Formats: sequence, structure tokens, C-alpha cells
Amino acid sequence: MSKRGIAKGGKAVYGAPLGVLMLEARFPRILGDMGNAATWPFPVLYRVVSGASPERVVLKGAAGLLPDFIAAAQELVRLGAEAITTNCGFLSLFQRELAAAIGVPVATSSLMQVPWVQATLPPGKRVGLVTVSAATLTPQHLTAVGVPADTPVTGTENGREFFRVLIKAEKEEMDIDLAEQDVVEAALRLVETHPEVGAIVLECTNMPPYAAAVQAATGLPVHDIYSMITWFHAGLRPRTFMPGIQPS
Repeated sequence: MSKRGIAKGGKAVYGAPLGVLMLEARFPRILGDMGNAATWPFPVLYRVVSGASPERVVLKGAAGLLPDFIAAAQELVRLGAEAITTNCGFLSLFQRELAAAIGVPVATSSLMQVPWVQATLPPGKRVGLVTVSAATLTPQHLTAVGVPADTPVTGTENGREFFRVLIKAEKEEMDIDLAEQDVVEAALRLVETHPEVGAIVLECTNMPPYAAAVQAATGLPVHDIYSMITWFHAGLRPRTFMPGIQPS
């Protein structure tokens, strides 16, 4: 008979070390969206932060919401989360405060990838950003996670579908083709206006379904919240190469 060892407790939920803080919204979360649990190749824990609408977070600087995000993150940690992320890149504003209050690793925003994507590029090239709202993505959002304030940015505010469905909450249905077109057109404007851009980071956590289309249209590497969180999770549960050794 093989020995099965001693099981250790201390959590309420097991097998899902990553906790995701969600905005309160009702638009469609298609496959690839951070809020669609089937997007991830591993289980995650979700917690919706009441009152944190996309409009309030993206257009109004998440004013007054920090205590609610801290409380929700602490609840995820009590459930069993060993690290925390969020489903809005604009929450980079809370990176330091959340990390200080929660006591586990925190990755608030896809924007955190910019410094290490920049390190991969040849001289003369730089990272550019595609965001849901260029008008309200401030230097404070960028510098909070180590992104140069002069990083080139384009947004989807003037598109026909993506911005008005996700941020203005005008309807609960979304034309996926039009949403993709909005994101791709923003990326094309970015590289046309800034030919020095050698890689793109998508700020918005709802943009990963369109990342492949952006890469095809621009011919550039494209990074998003999916690329960042799969990397983040890999540190929580490194791949096991030796037989018989399993993560707790």
C-alpha cells in the first residue's frame, strides 16, 4: 500500500490560488474575457466589488473605492487565494495600497507588463498601449506601476461598440465583430501615429479575445492580461517535472 502523506488545512477553498477582484457589470463576458472563468487554464476565485462600476473606475478614477477593494481582496485571501489580481487595468492606481494591505502578491493591471516588454525590444523601439479610454488613462495610472508617463496610448472611445457597451453600459448585448474592429482600429492608429512602437500592451481586461486580431493587423507582439496572469499564476504553481512531487 502506498503512503498518501499528511494533508494540511487552513483554507476554505483549495486548488484555486489566484483571486480576481471583479467590477460590477452585466455586459457579455465572452471566452477570453478575464471575467469568463473558462478563459483560464486553471481555477480562479472571483469576488465582485459592489458599486465598482466600469464607469466609476475608468471615467472617475475609482474615487472612494479603495476600502471596498481591500475588503474584497481580504475576503478572497481568507477563502484561500494566495495572490490577487483585478479585472480592470485602471486599478493600477491601487497597486501599492492593495499590496500593502493584503499581505500576498498583487498584480492589479496589465500595464505592469510594460517595463519587461520594453526590455525585450531592440534599440529605438518602445511599447505602446491600447486602452478602453485614452482620455482618462492618466500619468498617475502609468507611473503607479512603473510605466513611463510619455508612453504612446490610443483608446476605443470613438469606436462604435466596445466603449459604449463596456463603459457606458448602454446595453447588455455586444456585437463581437464591431468590438474587435474598435480594438484593432485603435491599435492601427497607435502604430501609424507612433512608428517607433515595437510591441503593444492591451490595458483592458476585456481585450484578450481580440489580441490575435491586433497582432495579425499590426504584425507586432501583443501582450494582455491573459499573458500576464498566466505568467503570474506560474509562479504560484510551478510546473512539476519530478514524478511524485505535487504542489500543495
